[in-house]
Amino acid sequence: MSKQHLTGNERFFDKDEIIVSKTDLKGHIQYANRTFMRVGLFEEKELIGTPHSILRHPDMPRSVFKLLWDQIQGGKELFAYVVNRAANGDHYWVLAHVTPSYDVSGNVNGYHSNRRVPSQRTLSEVIIPTYRELKRIEDSHSSRKDGMNASHQHLLNLLDEKGSTYDEFIFALQS
Repeated sequence: MSKQHLTGNERFFDKDEIIVSKTDLKGHIQYANRTFMRVGLFEEKELIGTPHSILRHPDMPRSVFKLLWDQIQGGKELFAYVVNRAANGDHYWVLAHVTPSYDVSGNVNGYHSNRRVPSQRTLSEVIIPTYRELKRIEDSHSSRKDGMNASHQHLLNLLDEKGSTYDEFIFALQS
């Protein structure tokens, strides 16, 4: 699948469905449920062992993934809106809940993600405009790392202005 191939077509799944995946500590897919494969147009053999970033849509701000990795590697869960890319270049939005998975000794041995249908209103009124601004900031830097860090700082500043944490901000959108 070409990273640049995008169709502009949006895919949807039912509000009663959940997209599920499990990864190892490096983000390589260990499990994907049927809904994941159907919505993303992937076969199981294409996914297992592959980095979860195979879904990365180029419009998704890297700063949000930085926030996600910082949280889950710190042993915390995170809720985040994510736009993913299907195998054919279509895209689909999810509200992801990502948590660390633990072995019997209490050590983190991977990550688990459940993704639900997001509110279209929340996407259009809040998330898409915010993500466009974060991507604009990222793309305005010649260094990808500098762009991601500047975008991440912008996101933290937005949250600070609202007087909320990222989790509080996301949960407020659900009310």
